[in-house]
Amino acid sequence: MRRRLGYSHNHGKVKRFVVQLEYLHEGDWTPVVRYDHDPESDHGHDVTDEGLHIDVYRDGEKYRQEYVAPPMPASVALDFAEDHLAENTQRFTRRFEEWHEIRKQ
Repeated sequence: MRRRLGYSHNHGKVKRFVVQLEYLHEGDWTPVVRYDHDPESDHGHDVTDEGLHIDVYRDGEKYRQEYVAPPMPASVALDFAEDHLAENTQRFTRRFEEWHEIRKQ
């Protein structure tokens, strides 16, 4: 299990970010959940307008979105995403392991 974080800023203001939980499954790092903000991308989301959500992955593909919080500034959303992931990592991991029939020894 690993957490990945990436962001860009301009004069201290967060312009875009990604917070992602990944699981080493069958030799590859596979996304479990992803929070993101990238209003300038055709496929990105704007947390200041849409609020914060997570993309949930199953079998290597986006399975669904789950709403997390109402619209907020990007810098606040980045902190919120990191905290939300920290609080829910075990739950997300268990769900991923159940879906992929991973048995811990």
